Order: sequence, then C-alpha cells, then structure tokens
Amino acid sequence: MAAILHALQQELEDLPAQERRIAEVILSSPSDIPGWTINHLAQQSGTSPATVTRFCKSFHFKGFPDFKMKLAAELSHPTGETAYQDIVAGNSLSKIVEAIEANHLASIADTTRLLDLERVGKAIELLCAARRIDLYGVATSSIVTQDFYQKLIRIGKSCTAFSDSHMQITSASSLGEGDVAVAVSYSGETPETIDALHCAKQAGAATISLTSYSNNKLATVSNIPLFTSSLEKGMRRGDMASRIALLHVIDILFTGMVSSDFDQFIPKLEQSYHSVQSYRVHNNGGA
Repeated sequence: MAAILHALQQELEDLPAQERRIAEVILSSPSDIPGWTINHLAQQSGTSPATVTRFCKSFHFKGFPDFKMKLAAELSHPTGETAYQDIVAGNSLSKIVEAIEANHLASIADTTRLLDLERVGKAIELLCAARRIDLYGVATSSIVTQDFYQKLIRIGKSCTAFSDSHMQITSASSLGEGDVAVAVSYSGETPETIDALHCAKQAGAATISLTSYSNNKLATVSNIPLFTSSLEKGMRRGDMASRIALLHVIDILFTGMVSSDFDQFIPKLEQSYHSVQSYRVHNNGGA
C-alpha cells in the first residue's frame, strides 16, 4: 500500500464523518482518483468540493490537485508493505543482509516520493538565513538531531541539539525572529517535542518538523512540515528503516544548504575537515 493510502487507512476512524467518507472512496478506488475532478470526488462521497479541499489540507497537501499528483506518483512506483521485512528467527546471515538492504532502499524510495520540494526549498532557505538553530528530538529521534547538529556545526551555523525535555523548553523560550527550531519525531506525537516546537513558535521562531507521513500533531504545529515514509511497522525492527528515512531527509537539507550558499559554507566545511585531520595526526603520533 502506498504511504498516502496507508496514512488514510490509519487515520480513518479518527476523521470527521464527511472526511471519512472521502477517505473511504479514495481507498476503495485509489487508481481512479488521479483522473477525477474535485467535483466528482465530492459527488461520489456525498460531500462538497470545500470539504474535499479541507480533507486534503488536513493531510498537509495544498489542495486536491496536489493530492492527486502525489498519489499518482506513488501508485506509479508501487513498493507495498511487503517490501519491509521483519526480523525472523533463525534467518541466515545472507537473508538478514538482503532484508536490511531491501528495507532501507524501500524506505528511502518511499520517502523521496513523499517530499514536497517547495517545502524542502523553503526549509533550506530558513536554515541558511537562521541566526540560531534549535534541534529537538528524544529517544531514536535524538540520534537524527545529533547527526544534523554535527553537520551544521561543521559549516559554522550556531545550533544546539536538545534531547532533554526541560532544556528543549528552556531554549525554545529564548528563541525569536530570525531563529529556526527543527523538531524530529517519527510518530509526530511525542509530547515533549510538540511542546518544545510550540514554545519556539510562540517565541517568534520559524518552525520545521520532520515526521512520518500522517495527520499528526507535530506537523500541525510547524510552519514547514516535512515527511518520511510511514510504512514501517512492528517493534522488532528497532526503528531501523524509519531512522534511515529521517536521516535521508536530513542529508537532503544539509546538502541543499551547502549547495545554495556554496561560497560561504564550503570554506568552513574544508576548514573543519582540516582541523580535525590535524588534531588526529597530533594526538595519534602521525597515525
């Protein structure tokens, strides 16, 4: 099932009655939707064009045309949940290697098709211009924010990654106009991360979220919601494919920043590289 359809299925029971009817029609005939007009979908679901638009925006699309375009893109490159393989007792090492490779490749491909390049571009602009950047994430998500922190420090950006909920709020409250807060939560429902991003937004900072694709609270709080694939399920996978998907988006943001302001960032990147190399040589006796 495509990530968009998966998200609709997951959220179905929690949707308002009219929006639920729209989701049910889409789920019953997904391949037909790209060829429908907004009026036709409204008629088939017994709703109105305004309700269809509201439904699309609740799932972070610009409107029905944007929804159709992204759904069509996903349907043209089917991977399905069967592409994600869980941990199996007694698997041979070769099977394990194949399964992990398949999971990671599927996660990256599914995430790439979900990316809204306009939003990604705006996020890159904000990050490049930011006076200060706060990064919020707990548990597995803190690994992702730490990775982004290490990248941003190397190009001279003033930033800090916070995993402690009290420090997240403390720092967020001191942000202001010209600052950016980035919050990472695969579920998009981590209370501490939601509170921190909300606090940063109230303080006047621009806010960016990175979550799995769903109608989640963290995405709703942020100015620019970015999404990864939401197809990974099961506790036994240890958030492996989801972590790879999150890091995939972080790498895109970082590379986009460096590429867009090459003359400013490359000298700093090279300086940090040479400084680390000199440090290693000095402390390892030339090794």
